[in-house]
Amino acid sequence: MTLALLFPGQGSQAVGMGAQLADAFASAREVFAEVDEALGQKLSVLMREGPEDQLTLTENAQPALMAVSVAAIRVLKVEFGFDVATAAYVAGHSLGEYSALAAAGAISLSDTARLLKLRGQAMQRAVPVGQGAMASLIGPKTDLALAEAAAAAGAELGVCVVANDNNAGNIVISGEKAAVDRAIEKAKELGARAIPLNVSAPFHCPLMQPAADEMAAALASATILAPVVPVVANVLARPESDPEVIRRLLVEQVTGRVRWRESMEWMATPDSQDGGGVTRFVEIGSGKVLTGMAKRIAPDAECLPLNTPEELEAFVKGVTSGE
Repeated sequence: MTLALLFPGQGSQAVGMGAQLADAFASAREVFAEVDEALGQKLSVLMREGPEDQLTLTENAQPALMAVSVAAIRVLKVEFGFDVATAAYVAGHSLGEYSALAAAGAISLSDTARLLKLRGQAMQRAVPVGQGAMASLIGPKTDLALAEAAAAAGAELGVCVVANDNNAGNIVISGEKAAVDRAIEKAKELGARAIPLNVSAPFHCPLMQPAADEMAAALASATILAPVVPVVANVLARPESDPEVIRRLLVEQVTGRVRWRESMEWMATPDSQDGGGVTRFVEIGSGKVLTGMAKRIAPDAECLPLNTPEELEAFVKGVTSGE
């Protein structure tokens, strides 16, 4: 089995996230305590108790999701002896790319927490509430060509681009509200369902340039090491291990498209055909969103979510037994 570890993005947060890991393992509690200290806030309490509207805030959701993912990785290593280097690749959806880099030893846990807190704040500051919008285009007729056509129609009224190419039947557009509204109309004309998303800002579009500038300044002074496992980058849909290239890609990612479908397709392609040869995808952290996407993109691969202590233990037993 060729293994890839996947790390979820915003939308997978939920009150109670990480509580089972914290209750069961001191190694998980240590991760949450380190994140709390790095941020100067009791994020772990917010994760466990809510309220949900505070947890959902971008500046809280981003470091919280990372914390749960890294806690799971720490438990796998400390409690069960699993080495991240066993994987062929790591990849994360949007903010999940930071989780992947932390898991692969490229960025320290404390630095990752602080960078994601800033990232969330900067993305919120970039566009006044109500001026931007995002929408999910879904349905069997939804593909990249349809989404691009809808975005192009919207762009006649302002900024509107494809933000997340998640998988066939699930593509997200982002931009100025009037432009996105027009794109929604066009998408429906072309046979897609279009659902406005309840988000606080239009992520992964040119309107995020002020946030990209803030992240460029923060990342310039951040210590980034070569990851122990190549990171399949959102904006490239290909693996990268060079710290300076990773630094640049994290800046580009703020305004750039999340090329998740292409990333997954490349990993699932046999290595004899210029692909990653991945046959097992494991989602590390909160929720099962990426597992669902993986099953649609790579139906022949094994796709597992690891959320609970029982799932973590069963996974490692399967790895060590060669299953």
